[in-house]
Amino acid sequence: REYGAGAGSGLKMEGVGLCANNKQKQNQMLPNKMRGEFTRNQRKDSECLSEAPDLEFEYSDADNWAVELSELYSYTEGPEFLLNRKCFEEDFHTHMPDQKWTELDSVQHRAHAMRLLDGLDVIGRERRLKVARAILYMAQGTFGECSSELEVQHWMRYNVFLLLDVGAFTALMELLNMEIDNSAACSSAVRKPAISLADSTDLRVLLNIMYLMLETIQREEPTDSPEWRTIRETFKSELGSPLYNNETVSVMLFGMVTKFCSGHAPHFPMKKVLLLLWKTILFTLGGFEQLQCSKVSKRAALGLPPLPEDSICVVRSMRAASPPASASDLIEQQQRRARREHKALIKQDNLDAFNEKDPYKADDTREDEEENDDNDNSLEAEPFPLERDEVMPPPIPHPPTERVCFPKGLPWAPKVREKDIENFLESSRSKFIGYTLGNDTDTVVGLPRPIHESIKTLKQHRYVSIAEVQIAKEEEYEKTPLSGGEEELELCATELLYQGILPSLPQYMIALLKILLAAAPTSKAKTDSINILADVLPEEMPTTVLQSMKLGVDVNRHKEIIVKAISAILLLLLKHFKLNHVYQFEYMAQHLVFANCIPLILKFFNQNIMSYITAKNSISALDFPHCVVHELPELTAESLEAGDNNQFCWRNLFSCINLLRILNKLTKWKHSRTMMLVVFKSAPILKRALKVKQAMMQLYVLKLLKVQTKYLGRQWRKSNMKTMSAIYQKVRHRLNDDWAYGNDLDARPWDFQAEECALRANIERFNSRRYDKNQSNPEFLPVDNCLQSVLGERIDLPEDFQMNYDLWLEREVFSKPISWEELLQ
Repeated sequence: REYGAGAGSGLKMEGVGLCANNKQKQNQMLPNKMRGEFTRNQRKDSECLSEAPDLEFEYSDADNWAVELSELYSYTEGPEFLLNRKCFEEDFHTHMPDQKWTELDSVQHRAHAMRLLDGLDVIGRERRLKVARAILYMAQGTFGECSSELEVQHWMRYNVFLLLDVGAFTALMELLNMEIDNSAACSSAVRKPAISLADSTDLRVLLNIMYLMLETIQREEPTDSPEWRTIRETFKSELGSPLYNNETVSVMLFGMVTKFCSGHAPHFPMKKVLLLLWKTILFTLGGFEQLQCSKVSKRAALGLPPLPEDSICVVRSMRAASPPASASDLIEQQQRRARREHKALIKQDNLDAFNEKDPYKADDTREDEEENDDNDNSLEAEPFPLERDEVMPPPIPHPPTERVCFPKGLPWAPKVREKDIENFLESSRSKFIGYTLGNDTDTVVGLPRPIHESIKTLKQHRYVSIAEVQIAKEEEYEKTPLSGGEEELELCATELLYQGILPSLPQYMIALLKILLAAAPTSKAKTDSINILADVLPEEMPTTVLQSMKLGVDVNRHKEIIVKAISAILLLLLKHFKLNHVYQFEYMAQHLVFANCIPLILKFFNQNIMSYITAKNSISALDFPHCVVHELPELTAESLEAGDNNQFCWRNLFSCINLLRILNKLTKWKHSRTMMLVVFKSAPILKRALKVKQAMMQLYVLKLLKVQTKYLGRQWRKSNMKTMSAIYQKVRHRLNDDWAYGNDLDARPWDFQAEECALRANIERFNSRRYDKNQSNPEFLPVDNCLQSVLGERIDLPEDFQMNYDLWLEREVFSKPISWEELLQ
């Protein structure tokens, strides 16, 4: 039942052929009765796969609020909920005996919150930690006095806005800075052979409060009062501004990530840091819908035509295609053909049935594709059924609801770049009139009428991106640094973030990818890899099978959440930087490529991706806030193994889509990076990802396959016609893009270094012109032309020059003839 060449197959192309041969041998060794049963089971598996429903997944900025809250905590932190409650109630009942928090009025709430904040200023660490736990209990919704999850969420919102209003976030930032710089804790953690949950207690409590505050405030509710809305907007602008130690919160958290990866602070709870970093970026810069709105308004400001469609709406309305055939389907089809070879006539009704057959249904195995590349000849000898004059089997009846409903038109409007129009005109002029006109796209003299119509069609679909306008402006600034004028720099949140992370951006990218590698399910444990489990492993390791199973689920869940956070951080940054300025995006993208992001993502997908997406690494009874409101049921090994009843794991599907989008962003319009996809043999890995019946994920897989199709050879295209059809049906068309045939100008020898160096030179010129004010070109500095001020200026001459002044005078002045008449003229 493995998909494709199996879950653990490597990148070798011969894998499927060997798999097919072995299965055939095994099948031949079985007795006739068992062989028939074996084949029937295979057919059932194949039909189950093809008839599997689409995954009901709606892509969004994040999962629902309750899930995002529960993923903050690992299951080993469970006992700390009661500890937080105890710390709060001890302090609360000291000042307000026989009172309940939920029964007090707003004035008393505010007074107690202020009292707790004052307690954070004490010197004693133990006392400070108790007060921080009491504040955390408030942020958790004072669950001890609530009877339902909805009540907990109501009090969470109230308490969080109260805490923010009295200045709790600023106080927590100061404490967090103090903990980051705590050299004693860092050196103690470095010396420890095994780090556990206890080593990061102070940091975890602070990060928990900050995350709960941020996650709660950014979720807008229709019932929010105008006062809360004002508090939210103020908090958003403060988070995006360098108010804390002259750096933004995001930059400070990035610093924690690099310090952790360098080995100087192995006790940092990295999952919580990454979750807080992701939510900070999401809140301050905006999510995908805000990005779309910003893109529309920016295009309008630049005088560009509106977008042809809303990409978010188009993707949401798409339906998944049936997955390509797997190796077991191909073997079964071969066996069916072998049994029918003695029949020689084709009936007309069967031929009609074949012609009407839906080419996108997974049970139509006549156009089955190989799971491997053109190295596998196991299916090449099989002629097409019609060429072999065999009787076609009658079509399998399907209920009408199961059939794929094809759209009336293609989902995307085609686009054409200005460069494509120029190339088309150049080749047409060379062919018909024997000369070229450079970048002229208007003159069509001497060209035949059909060429005129082609040019008209191309211009109708011409699309000018914001990036092209920004690159043209940048070239203009470089050509005319004096007359070009000053660039108006809008200090939005994205710009402030870029300025903050610019000096250390390469280190930040390397650190994020290191953690992503350690959290990937395909990574093997190595002694030199970083330990990302510091905030999940308990002080005492489990002693029973049940405890071991629970910890195993917790560790896997922990890794999945880290992958989710990093993939979202990278994608958000790439998209926001690209909209703000294309060279900011290119700078980040290039450092990701240099840090081996492309092979890392391919390595991530080189697994049984269906198993990853349907993984059940969660225990719903232990999720917050369920675990603090309801009585905990008795956990058994069976209940842990069964997991929840969900069709798929939201966070894992979200992570996969994000990583595919990142890969698309890195390789789009970059010939050398596209060739990296080919060199790393990504096609079979990506094809296995098409097994996931989710339209958005399939779209980004098909995009990645489309860009490399022309380099994969004719045999690959011939044996993957179903994938080619899906690309045609789902991916945007670029007119004049010869992606399916390989006759493109880009099919040339590629020089990775030359292309990346040219791009790097442009990025460095942009960064130095815009941000490096000290390195301004001396040629363009203003010159003092006043004789008196120049002669009156005091210049300190070096000592060796003063000692040898007579020699210099003789050599430079007296020995050189001077025509005073010409000089005076």
